[in-house]
Amino acid sequence: MDFLRLIGILIIVVGFIFKFDTIAVVLIAALVTALVSGIPFFEFLSLMGEAFVNNRLVTLFLLTLPMIGIAERAGLRQQAVNLLEKINGITAGRLFSIYMVFRELAGTFSIRMQGQTQFVRPLIEPMSQAAATTKYGEISEADAEKIKARSAATENFGNFFAQNTFIAASGVLLITGTLESLGYTISAVDIVLATVPVALFALVVVVISNILFDRKMNRKYGRVNQQQKEGK
Repeated sequence: MDFLRLIGILIIVVGFIFKFDTIAVVLIAALVTALVSGIPFFEFLSLMGEAFVNNRLVTLFLLTLPMIGIAERAGLRQQAVNLLEKINGITAGRLFSIYMVFRELAGTFSIRMQGQTQFVRPLIEPMSQAAATTKYGEISEADAEKIKARSAATENFGNFFAQNTFIAASGVLLITGTLESLGYTISAVDIVLATVPVALFALVVVVISNILFDRKMNRKYGRVNQQQKEGK
């Protein structure tokens, strides 16, 4: 019966595979897990309410989501397409590299932002799609999905590897406090100095990956465009 409590993981995996609504899948998985674990329904609702109140990130997400919808309805995606059409030589990979630099600088100066909801979904992702279609014309659905994944991954890389490059970041304070409690004397400056090379290395790796991605797209769609011209 203990393995039955893991059914929530199965529900999430199946939901993501069939691309069901993410929030609905997570809530259903949590509810089913609670019920099979013997937690009454109303106690489950109480736990969800407490988590909602205590987790400020959830509140910020729910406040941001309507703004994203309003912005997209007002033509944000189309404006992104128009902007990219005016910039010569921009590609999806170059755009991701620029955003990676911006994201790491934001971490260095402790500019905290909900990157996925405030920048990636409404701005970076549609702009990268526009850059690809402007340069190559119509792209395949598989490549469009790869661009979506790469835009989200760029945000994650920039946030994860550069979040401790600010001396007063919560992660830095957590590390120093934990090490001091274990008997190790270390300063916040030491943590930052150790993090900066990691952040720079991550930046180099991401930029190289983006260059290779652009080259792959150029080879693929350059060949397709050439075949189309020869067919005409």
